[in-house]
Amino acid sequence: MARFGRLVTAMVTPFNEHLEIDFEKTERLIDHLLATGTEAIVVSGTTGESPTLSRSEKLELFKHTVAYAKGKCHLIAGTGSNDTASTVEFTQAVQALGVDAVMVVAPYYSRPSQEGLFAHFKTVAEATDLPVMLYNVPGRTAVNMTAETTLRLAQLPNVVCIKEASGNLSQMAKIIEHAPEGFELYSGDDSLTLPILSIGGVGIVSVASHVVGCPMTEMIDSFFAGDHLSAARLHRKLMPVFEGLFAYPSPGPTKVALEKLGVAVGGVRLPLFELNEQEKAFVHSLLV
Repeated sequence: MARFGRLVTAMVTPFNEHLEIDFEKTERLIDHLLATGTEAIVVSGTTGESPTLSRSEKLELFKHTVAYAKGKCHLIAGTGSNDTASTVEFTQAVQALGVDAVMVVAPYYSRPSQEGLFAHFKTVAEATDLPVMLYNVPGRTAVNMTAETTLRLAQLPNVVCIKEASGNLSQMAKIIEHAPEGFELYSGDDSLTLPILSIGGVGIVSVASHVVGCPMTEMIDSFFAGDHLSAARLHRKLMPVFEGLFAYPSPGPTKVALEKLGVAVGGVRLPLFELNEQEKAFVHSLLV
């Protein structure tokens, strides 16, 4: 069984009309996610607009989420940055707040070597007692962490899983095949959920689960129950949503979709920009 469950949601950060974090809306969003199949929540990941959240805002968001949801689901705090020393300091500060794990993204913009990536993650992992989820997303970081580097890191006792968003199934298969017992691979792309489950992945760190959590849970459960035809049918049916939520910069479409479903989460912060009426209409069409 997956350490953090099969369906993990990379949660959007709700804002009020002044684009300040709205903690009441956050509670309602958590309720919605838990009611629709989410088993763990990543707080202040990319989908949570982490680049626009200040250090103090992130700490308050973690504190409030722990106070509200601790024991209801697994809580994973996004603590990574492109500076190793800052990531270590922040991860240690977050550890005291009661989260269940941290997610650490590959350093963006700097484009380190594989040895630099290994040293970065090793330094962070050795500075905390919390379980660490690695996050490989070369489309955003401009650097891909190879299977070999991931497998070296998987030997560290508290590096327990990876969110793999490289889109490279061969790379993921190599990780799954050679990883030590207990190390798990989660899909980082909704559209690759079923293919990754089929090669041995344990679940998905999802964006689409904000709006289609129930059918995603059904799809995952069908796969693990051996009903692969039903799982495939559901995956095909959900593909327009998986792809459509990224038709415009994320998480803009997801926030628009949630509002349409009656889950108020507010707008997005610059440099992200509000969707226009035509774009909103497209997102709304995904929900029918």
